[in-house]
Amino acid sequence: MSKVNIKPLADRVLVEPAEAEEKTASGIIIPDTAKEKPQKGKVVAVGNGKKDEPMTVKVGDAVLYGKYSGTEITVEGNDYLIMRESDILAIL
Repeated sequence: MSKVNIKPLADRVLVEPAEAEEKTASGIIIPDTAKEKPQKGKVVAVGNGKKDEPMTVKVGDAVLYGKYSGTEITVEGNDYLIMRESDILAIL
């Protein structure tokens, strides 16, 4: 897991996206242009939550999120997504 010096505010979560699939289940190699954006990742940092809503995800959780959720950021050469906790669909 990456150590990053970003502390999300309120109900925001910092997620490290999983790598895109390189091969299909049958072994066909997928070119870079055809790879889909991953929709799962690992939580790297969480905010404190809102006053009436405590955070349900914690650092280290594997999560599923919407296809167009979050804002992409790059910190120290690593790509992350920062999104609201409500954009997370499930904890794996």
